[in-house]
Amino acid sequence: MISQGTLLNYVGGEWRAADVTDRLPVRNPATGEVLAAAPLSSARDVDAAVRAAAEAFPAWRRTPAGDRIQPLFRLKTLLDTHFTDLAQVVTRECGKTLGESEGELRRGIENVEVAAGIPSLMMGSNLEDIAPGIDELMIRQPLGVVGVVTPFNFPGMIPLWFMPYAVACGNTVVLKPSEKTPMTMARVMQLVEEAGFPPGVVNLVHGGKEAVDALLDHRVVRAISFVGSTPVARHVYSRAAANGKRAQCQGGAKNPIVILPDADMAMTTRIAADSAFGCAGQRCLASSVVITVGEASDSFTRQITEAAAARTIGYGLETGTEMGPVISAESKARIEGLIEKGIGAGAKPLVDGRGARVAGYEKGHFIRPTVLADVDPDSEIARTEIFGPVLSVMRASTVEEAIAIVNGSAFGNMACLFTSSGAAARQFRYEARVGNIGINVGVAAPMAYFPFSGWKDSFFGDLHAQGRDAIDFFTEKKVVVERWPATWSRKF
Repeated sequence: MISQGTLLNYVGGEWRAADVTDRLPVRNPATGEVLAAAPLSSARDVDAAVRAAAEAFPAWRRTPAGDRIQPLFRLKTLLDTHFTDLAQVVTRECGKTLGESEGELRRGIENVEVAAGIPSLMMGSNLEDIAPGIDELMIRQPLGVVGVVTPFNFPGMIPLWFMPYAVACGNTVVLKPSEKTPMTMARVMQLVEEAGFPPGVVNLVHGGKEAVDALLDHRVVRAISFVGSTPVARHVYSRAAANGKRAQCQGGAKNPIVILPDADMAMTTRIAADSAFGCAGQRCLASSVVITVGEASDSFTRQITEAAAARTIGYGLETGTEMGPVISAESKARIEGLIEKGIGAGAKPLVDGRGARVAGYEKGHFIRPTVLADVDPDSEIARTEIFGPVLSVMRASTVEEAIAIVNGSAFGNMACLFTSSGAAARQFRYEARVGNIGINVGVAAPMAYFPFSGWKDSFFGDLHAQGRDAIDFFTEKKVVVERWPATWSRKF
C-alpha cells in the first residue's frame, strides 16, 4: 500500500508505484503531521488501470450474479472486522471525530449489504404473447469499465456508494480517491484484495486533475460517478458527456432548515447544531442556513448561540471532542474570508469562530462554530457553499416566504422543516424544490436502498447514487423480441 512513504496504485491485482515523481503530502489536519505522500498519477497510470479493468471485464461479466456477490459478502465481513482501525484512519487524514468516522463507515457498509442483493435487484422483465406466438423480454447487462472519482470529506463512505453496485452488476472499476484523503481507500483496497475479487475487477489510482481528465477522456471507460463541488461536477459531467459517457455528478449545496414557532425548540436547536457543525460543516448535507418563521426567531437564535459557543473543538481521536478541524490551511483561510465578507455585508456575528487555537494542536486547521444572524438571502454568504462550520440565520414572516427563500437557491440538495404541524410538513415536502427533504431531522441522509437525490446545481445527471438508481446507472437495458414458429421445431 505504501512504499517509502508514498502510496501505491492498485492495478490488476498488484500494488504498483505510479509512473511519476510529483506527489502531494497527506497531512493530519489536526496536527499538521505528514502521514504519507499521494502520487499525482499520469494519464499513463490511468491507462494501465483501465486496460487491467478491460481485461478483467469479459470473465467477470460472465460470472453468475450469485458468484459475483460472494467477494462482497467477504468484504462486508472484513470491513466489520477492521471497523475501528478504518475509522481511525478516516479521522487521522480527514479530521472528523472518531464517532463521525464510525458513522460514515457504517453507512458505507450498508451499501455493500444492499449491493449483495444484486441477483434480485438486477432482474429484468418479460411478457408472453405481445402478439400471437411472440414474447418480449427486457434484460440488464453491465456496461464494462466504469470510473469513480470521490471527494475528501467522506473518504470511506462515498466510494462505497458506487463500487459495490458497479461490480455486483458485472462491471469493472477504476477508483480515484481524493488526493487529500487517499489513505482510507488504500486501506479498503487491501481488504478488497483479501476478499478475493479477481485481479483487475477493482483498481485504485491516486492523483489529481490529470488523472480525472484521463478517465473522462479514455475511450474504454463507459461511465463516471463523481462527488465534489458544483464547478468541478459541471466540468466532469460536461466532459464525460462530450466523450459519450454516462455520468452521475453530485455537486455542492446550501442546505436550509426552516423552523416554525410550533417546533420543539430544545430538540430543534440540538439537531440544528449537530447538522451545521458536524464534520466541521464539511458535508454536502450540512445545514448551513436557518430560516426562522415568525416568533421562532428569538428563542432559536438565543439557544443556537449558546450551543455553538459551548461546542468543544479538538483532535477527533481524543475523548470529548465534538468537532474537528477543516481539511487544510487553504480551506480555513477561505472560510474565514467568507465570514469576513458576510459581516461586511451586514450579518451580525453572534458567535465568531475565526482565529481558533487548540492547545497542543497549534498546527491544526481549526475554526470554531460560527453563527451569523440577520443574513440577507441575496448576499454572497447566503448563496455560496462555505463548506465549513458556519450557520447563517435568516428571518421569514410565513412558511410561504420561507419556502420561497428555499426555492430561490441555485442548489437543491436538501431542506429540512421543524414543526409539529402535519399540514405545514405536507406543504413543505410538496413545494420545496430539493431532492432530499427532512421533517424534524437535521440531515436527510437516505438509506442505502433509496437514491441520494440532489436537484438543480447540486446534481448533474439523471440517475443518482445508491439503491435502484445505482442498478439502472451501472447496467444497460436490452429488449429482446422472440418468435419461435412451431413449424421450425425439431422433430424427435
